[in-house]
Amino acid sequence: MFNNCGKTADAGFLSARLGILNFVSSWARRLTLKRRPSQSPHIVVGITSAQTCVVLRGRLRTLRESGFRVTLVSSPGELLSATAVQEGVESVAIPMRREIAPFADLLALLRLCRLLWRLKPEMTEFSTPKAGLLGSIAAVLCGVPARVYFLRGLKLETCAGIKRRILLAAEWIASACSHTVLCNSDSLRAQALVMGVASDSKLRLLGGGSSNGVDVDRFHPGPDRLRQRLGIPRDADVVGFVGRLTRDKGVPELVEAFDAILAARPRSHLLMVGWFDAAEDALDAATRSRIKSHPRIHMTGYVADTAPYYRVMDVMVLPTWREGFPNVVLEAAATGIPVVTTLSTGSRDAVVPEVTGLLIPPGYPIAIFVSVLRLLNDHRRNRRMGWAARAWVLEHYVDEHVLGRTAEYYRSLIDEKLSRTPRRKTVPAGSALEPTY
Repeated sequence: MFNNCGKTADAGFLSARLGILNFVSSWARRLTLKRRPSQSPHIVVGITSAQTCVVLRGRLRTLRESGFRVTLVSSPGELLSATAVQEGVESVAIPMRREIAPFADLLALLRLCRLLWRLKPEMTEFSTPKAGLLGSIAAVLCGVPARVYFLRGLKLETCAGIKRRILLAAEWIASACSHTVLCNSDSLRAQALVMGVASDSKLRLLGGGSSNGVDVDRFHPGPDRLRQRLGIPRDADVVGFVGRLTRDKGVPELVEAFDAILAARPRSHLLMVGWFDAAEDALDAATRSRIKSHPRIHMTGYVADTAPYYRVMDVMVLPTWREGFPNVVLEAAATGIPVVTTLSTGSRDAVVPEVTGLLIPPGYPIAIFVSVLRLLNDHRRNRRMGWAARAWVLEHYVDEHVLGRTAEYYRSLIDEKLSRTPRRKTVPAGSALEPTY
């Protein structure tokens, strides 16, 4: 009896999903604006937090230089306006909360709908969980012809219980409202497929992944000019970290492992290029205090240009629990720095194991300790991995190639969606419905 009840529930859930899909499809077809592909199609790029603008640099400029009119949307913040000016695009601030907030979310959805109805873009690209959900719904309600949900990672991987179910539902809805779910890495695409975020035909990976690639002219090996300013001796071993300082980035494990590294190599320093992010996975007060008070941990806060900081490092560590495709690993590799990162979704795509860096399981400080010591104790191996890392990036992830592929795909998607016109019904000769001239 209970088995039958389970089957009935599953069938009901599947039926509901199919009903939503049919509704979305029919509504979109009804509202899609009938126009020809434009020489300068308008694309709206939306993210939740202004902090995320750092991962859009280069991407927005490339789209603009490829003939798109680009409007950037996010919550208000200095980085929103600064990024728009730097990339030469328009910007609109719409407050969006990262956490679940029904009233604020509804208000943000209405504002997004009003914006899209006014701008009438040919295409939207929304990413990050909240903007991905609300923006994708707004895009389908306003009949945007080409809709992309850019999957930069799966936050639900580090959640459990009802919160995980809610996040999964949000990912599914955002995907259902989009024509394409563009995945940041091969492992992220595989994980999204296993979780049922979208169908195999909708999940798409361009090339080898990565949202931006890396600017190899900006991130390159060179002399270290920052140690003196940072208070790090010339002969010190420097372990580096770049990114938001949160639990999901594995910061607590890194801090614990560093104490063991320091005991084994007393001249070691830990350089943390990033800031304490007040997200749901924010660090506890004890860990923040430990970082700020530790005599050998150097925390920079937010840095606009991280390139010189990589040249201070002997090895970079990203002990993350989840990623899409970490840009910082590519930046370190382009600088000729070997990386220790985890086997988590996304991060495992950013390293060639034992060639450009080392992969470890997430959540194990001892694994960080052992891997970092392997590289610090073998200078020749360290340098060999660094050379191989830069060569790998030059072959696969130069920014102009990665971003050029994206712009080309977006143009083809717009052309495809706008070229679909309803077929004319044939009528018998002499019929009252036959047009007269």
